[in-house]
Amino acid sequence: MSAAPPRTRKGRATRDRVVDAATGLVFEHGVANTTLDDVRAAAKVSKGQLYHYFADKEDLVHAVIDRTIQQVLDAQPALADLSSWKAIKKWLDDLVALQAERHAVGGCPIGGLAGQLAETDEVARTELAAGFDRWEDPLRRGLEELRTEGKLRRDADPERLATATLAAIQGGLVLTQTRRDPQQLRIALDAAYAYLRSFATGKA
Repeated sequence: MSAAPPRTRKGRATRDRVVDAATGLVFEHGVANTTLDDVRAAAKVSKGQLYHYFADKEDLVHAVIDRTIQQVLDAQPALADLSSWKAIKKWLDDLVALQAERHAVGGCPIGGLAGQLAETDEVARTELAAGFDRWEDPLRRGLEELRTEGKLRRDADPERLATATLAAIQGGLVLTQTRRDPQQLRIALDAAYAYLRSFATGKA
């Protein structure tokens, strides 16, 4: 059972500090290797404060999932409008640039959590699935707009195309992380973009 959300500004700030600390530790060390004592020390809160905001580790992990999803989406400002081929290409290019900036370390935070939790925590699995839906949705909407404008073939399925693109992103991120080479993501996304453009019409 989740603890009640804080009512005061100070309480919200303290809770956010705990979630931020836990999110960083989980990203770096994984869920299993992150203890509540680790989080308490990193956030500089007492045990009483920690349990005031979170019933247990599972409750905190679910907050980490929410924070991680939001951080991943916030790191992709181009997601705000994917209603043109140019915007889609820029979004994919930005993803590669982000991996280059991070020296291909870390992979996908959402995918990393899915690998750790999807088979053991059904609530976490559904939360992570919803996160992937949120990531996929802007492309689906953008492709629907392109189809309405006659720039995408009428027989194209925006939902399937968006899912295929997200799958390419995830696979490219796994190879990039494992091989420490952002070009792995570049290869995957070039292929994904070419597939999307294969459904384009002659209109600009």
